Amino acid sequence: MIYLRPMTEADTDDIVAWRNSEGVRRSFIYQEDFTPEGHLRWLHEVVETGRAAQMMICEEGTGRALGSVYIRDIDHTHHKGEYGIFLGTEEARGRGIGTEAARLMVAYGFEKLHLHRIYLRALADNFRAIRSYEKAGFVKEGLLKDDVCIHGEYRDIVWMAIVKEDTHEEN
Repeated sequence: MIYLRPMTEADTDDIVAWRNSEGVRRSFIYQEDFTPEGHLRWLHEVVETGRAAQMMICEEGTGRALGSVYIRDIDHTHHKGEYGIFLGTEEARGRGIGTEAARLMVAYGFEKLHLHRIYLRALADNFRAIRSYEKAGFVKEGLLKDDVCIHGEYRDIVWMAIVKEDTHEEN
């Protein structure tokens, strides 16, 4: 149904529009406006330096970009990183695309980035996303009460992770 490809500068307009849309923004912990300059800075200073891996989620057959998936804050000492995703269009939601993208990105993190643990944070009331993460193999590890303040309201965060079961290599 989908495949992942590396994000490029050509994806800037889509990324900025999606991240600033209410459908995506409401699920993010950080609510600030996204700008083309900020996105390009992220691409050059974080993605290109290996501190994050970010891919575009593309529809099989058409190649149309549907969203983005990433692993950020990659820690090569402890072999871990933080997972994140957003689907840019409403029609991409509710079809299993997020779950499949998570599975593909987790496999990439384990196989190509040599990570042992991939974790994520989600707003506790984002039940649809949490269910998708569980389907992709993430397990709830904890609840952080009143962990973030969004628009003057304290919100709980669910902490989830997936651990590579068969890690025999020492890095």
